[in-house]
Amino acid sequence: MTNTFSRKNPYPLGAHKEGGRLRFAFVSKKESCGILLFDRASGKPLEKIPFLPEERIGNIYCKTVDNIEAARITYQFYEEDRPVPDERARVFPGKSSFGRERVWTAMRAGFLLDDFDWEGDQSPRIPYNNALVYCMHVRGFTKHTSSDVKNKGTFAGILEKLPYLKEIGVTTLELQPAYEFLELPAREEQQEKLAYGVSREVMGVGTSQKLNYWGYKKGFYYAPKAAYAASDDPAVEFKTLVKTLHESNMELVMQFYFPGEVKRSEISEILRFWVLEYHVDGFHLMGENLPVELLAADDALADTKMWYYRFDTDVLYEMGEQPKYPHAAEYNEAWYYDMRRYLKGDEGMLNSVLYHLRHIPEKAGCIHYLTNYHGFTMADLVSYDQKHNEANGENNRDGSDYNCSWNCGEEGSTRRKKTRQLRIRQMKNAMCLVLLSQSTPLIFMGDEFGNSQKGNNNPYCQDNAVAWLDWGAMKKNEELLAFWKQLVSFRREHPILHPARELRLMDDLACGYPDLSYHGQNAWRPQTESYFRHIGVLFCERYAETEDEDDGLLYVAMNMHWESHELALPRPQKGKCWKMAFSTDAEEDGLERRTETGNDEQLLCRIPARSISVYVSVAACQQKTVKGGEKNARPDVGKKRFLQ
Repeated sequence: MTNTFSRKNPYPLGAHKEGGRLRFAFVSKKESCGILLFDRASGKPLEKIPFLPEERIGNIYCKTVDNIEAARITYQFYEEDRPVPDERARVFPGKSSFGRERVWTAMRAGFLLDDFDWEGDQSPRIPYNNALVYCMHVRGFTKHTSSDVKNKGTFAGILEKLPYLKEIGVTTLELQPAYEFLELPAREEQQEKLAYGVSREVMGVGTSQKLNYWGYKKGFYYAPKAAYAASDDPAVEFKTLVKTLHESNMELVMQFYFPGEVKRSEISEILRFWVLEYHVDGFHLMGENLPVELLAADDALADTKMWYYRFDTDVLYEMGEQPKYPHAAEYNEAWYYDMRRYLKGDEGMLNSVLYHLRHIPEKAGCIHYLTNYHGFTMADLVSYDQKHNEANGENNRDGSDYNCSWNCGEEGSTRRKKTRQLRIRQMKNAMCLVLLSQSTPLIFMGDEFGNSQKGNNNPYCQDNAVAWLDWGAMKKNEELLAFWKQLVSFRREHPILHPARELRLMDDLACGYPDLSYHGQNAWRPQTESYFRHIGVLFCERYAETEDEDDGLLYVAMNMHWESHELALPRPQKGKCWKMAFSTDAEEDGLERRTETGNDEQLLCRIPARSISVYVSVAACQQKTVKGGEKNARPDVGKKRFLQ
């Protein structure tokens, strides 16, 4: 082997192939440091190559090595007498088991060897108003025995579930940390002299800490997590996942957690790498004081989705500039808490709810969610008043105490039919709040069929059935899953429910109806005082800005009170009448119920307690049809008529 000084080319950091040569760039403040080469097949040491003083620029040492095959070696760096894994390694060769203790010095890096055929792959760049996000833990999504996949807990396992994800309307996957990280602290080991004269000594303080199932810690940010791969090549498996998603017009967004110790100047390089090398579609940035405006303004990331608590779009764009493809999106918990409180029936929530239902930032997206990887699942949200994190071994002190949940009268699992039915209705209400809001909806894996974590709202250390998705619940709660699919189809069929920009509550088209309006017991007169928990929301579909103009109306009647209430529906256009599309109350099926309305009457609908009903205007029928016959019909009251 021969070495070549490459002072002028320290970036990118780490180790890279350059033609037939290998270039190494290592950040160190030590004077004695260098490269350790090993035979990839046998693991035997090959050579110790020191960095020379003249090969240093700032705190970066750089050297090019000739006459060596990248496919045949692995490497580490060293400082004085201690081996150091490459934090910027592109791959750590070899099979890795999740949750297994790893020796720091055993983490030897390799090189990306394949020439992956992307076959002209392109990101679908799905606009935020057409996206539906599904957040998942790679391992937890398919690790449970009930998942019925061959490659459980892996990137390949996600691919096996791709038909299901498409069936439930998912367009965008959000992965919890899927880059390499140590799920257990590196274990101590006796010093051992290696053949090249360097001590085998690890950093770390033993294994007293719990397993980190989630991965929110400093990681090896350039390498896909090997334990999430079914094959020996996590890079190829991850690329295959991305490529297949794109072929199905789906996206992949990665979570990246950057603690304070990570240099902010390097974050943009990390993100660019994943876009260029792995074709990922976006990033959910996590950590405090991140330079998010600088990252979002990076020209190489201009069409890459970027999610954070909030963005200052006045910094991102010039005054009056409207981005063609807004890629930044706020991802905060304001929607999360307000909607949870409304769902459980808290007073004083209507004004906040109406704001969240329509809110879309002018030059950015907005990701809203009622559940996520942290906090209760949707099933637990309606089954527990208190967290139950005893299995975490912290005496139930971990996790948030502020869950805004309601157990529907009984803590935990129950056999009472009435309680189970109420919980199903509440989960349907939750789904309506998620999918009938105009910004970008997100759900956590399994919420579409009522997966439970048994009241654990912080399963960060639970690599077991507590955190793994139990696919058996899909059969148990098939009614809930069917309702989710119905809602997804309904949202897709009515573009006014997912507009490209926030509705203005104005009749700009002079068509007789504003794009969005609110109604109480009297049409056009919303009642939003603190003690009201019911309201009607009217959408005019002429404002959907689609090629096929639709003059239909859509009315969402929401009632989170524990008593039923009446709401008024405005008169539909001439020749049309109201028809119930669906209701979260099982006894309010209403799919066959139609009624005509005269020009001088106001129509009322009675909304059952803790339920949401949706009505659409349709071509007027010749006569009123009431499901169940005349015995269910209500008498007219003055010039008011009740919609059945």
